[in-house]
Amino acid sequence: MFSVLVTQSLRNRLLVLALACVLVLYGAFSLTRLPVDVFPDLNKPTVTIMTEAEGYAPQEVEQLVTYPIETRMNGLPGVTRLRSVSGVGLSITYVEFDWGTDIYRNRQQVAERLSLVQDQLPRGVTPVMGPISSIMGQILLVAVTSETASPMQVREVADFTIRPRLLTIPGVAQVIPIGGEVRQFRVSPNPAAMRSLEVTNAQLETALAQFGTNAGGGFTDQHSREYLIRNIGRTMSLDDLRNLVVATVANTPVHLRQVAEVSFAARVKRGDAGYMAKPSVIVSVEKQPDVDTVRLTRSIETALKELNPNLPGGIKADQVLFRQADFIETSIRNVERVLVEAVLVVAVVLFAFLLNVRTTAISLFAIPVSVLTT
Repeated sequence: MFSVLVTQSLRNRLLVLALACVLVLYGAFSLTRLPVDVFPDLNKPTVTIMTEAEGYAPQEVEQLVTYPIETRMNGLPGVTRLRSVSGVGLSITYVEFDWGTDIYRNRQQVAERLSLVQDQLPRGVTPVMGPISSIMGQILLVAVTSETASPMQVREVADFTIRPRLLTIPGVAQVIPIGGEVRQFRVSPNPAAMRSLEVTNAQLETALAQFGTNAGGGFTDQHSREYLIRNIGRTMSLDDLRNLVVATVANTPVHLRQVAEVSFAARVKRGDAGYMAKPSVIVSVEKQPDVDTVRLTRSIETALKELNPNLPGGIKADQVLFRQADFIETSIRNVERVLVEAVLVVAVVLFAFLLNVRTTAISLFAIPVSVLTT
């Protein structure tokens, strides 16, 4: 059989060379598109359920939020383990499925159970599923800094400019800004003014709950045409909030500015971030499973370069603190160097044993060709 293959190959040299060239080109093309990663997905398919319960202590979070969710998740097909963490105003439940299960089907099953547990949770507490990510999914940490903008402005740029842009990149699972100051309206009531103007806490709370909302009134028909009726109330202006009517005393409206101090203030922090001993916002980027880390990182860096010239207030997002692709690229360079050294060693050994330059060159050429064709 071997002699027949050799004989036919020698008789059809051009065909054999053409097929070899095609296989080499196909192997080289496949090699350029082959995803390379040194951090595999080490965890089983896992669905993360996050639930915010502001104002609750860890004991109440465990009893009122975590326990009902865990009870509903028990018995799902393919579930191998349930884990949970109950903290101050936050519950995180990890539903771990068996190897080989479809993560999208798992999330559908979890979503069906969450719809059933909603009635058992406290009012205003809604569980949500986290993004599809892995334990090695954090691929990039970028510092957003500015010499002139305030921490509140930097955080707003990270939340409403950088984060939406990065989430549009295919393969990005989640973008998490860390640090800075989250802008909020702060209303500080004046008890003495409230007593003198006969304004109660309930009136103040009701007026604030109704502030900044749009309402629809249907439509009216005039001259054979329909006109929409809208009540436009959504606003972010402090003056509009100060002029909010909270009560009417003796047919005279009482405005919020008369009974309280209104201003912008930062949300209470439970952590912070910094860069080079200065306050900043750190943007953490996580990838989806089975995504080429190097290619995705380059797409993210391209998007950041496009964003930087258009960021306001001298804000920059070009300081990379952690780049997982560096480890992968370093590993690839090490492998390439080892291959080059191995080729030189093999060439020396072959020539020392064969003492023939032509035979040595043919052997060296056959080794990479056989690798590419396989």
